[in-house]
Amino acid sequence: MEVVGEASNGLEAVEKAETLRPDVILMDLVMPELDGIEAIRQILTRYPQVRILALTSFAADDKVFPAINAGALGYLLKDSEPDDLITAIKQVYRGEPFLPPSIARKVLEELNHPAKPPPTPDLLTQRELEVLHLVAQGMSNEEIAERLVIGEATVRTHFSNILTKLHLTNRVQATLFALRQGLSSLNEADIAGEDEKSESS
Repeated sequence: MEVVGEASNGLEAVEKAETLRPDVILMDLVMPELDGIEAIRQILTRYPQVRILALTSFAADDKVFPAINAGALGYLLKDSEPDDLITAIKQVYRGEPFLPPSIARKVLEELNHPAKPPPTPDLLTQRELEVLHLVAQGMSNEEIAERLVIGEATVRTHFSNILTKLHLTNRVQATLFALRQGLSSLNEADIAGEDEKSESS
């Protein structure tokens, strides 16, 4: 077993995979420039014969499943024993998946109880959609209340309901959701800003 190279970030990992053509890659998932999950995708798109073992500090679902979906053949936590690492490398090299028991349980649970479909705008009332649209335009609760001719407390209630229904936690996430779903656009925000400037001038 020979270490043929090391990379300090995801982009470098992709480049080293091309020049060194290793049999097995130990891929960290949290790296600058390009995260490990995207690096896995890019490497396997170009060199599908390479075996990749994700090596990370995280056992969270949002790390495990994307890494496996990207094509990692194994997943190992950094606090694992050295013998487990050697076993994992050999197993992945043979083309056999390697998952420690704690990770394997997560995978089985996901297979038995697949994640709920992502929330959609259909969950919101017409008034909540209006509030979400204005939040995405960068308006404060006070400005939204004035625009919709409702109380500021009512705006807060609507926004709280929006966060609950969409499983979000703050205005930034709500804005991103609205933009992704086409409920608002950055152009609208720019136009609104220009209108306000022209009115005040």
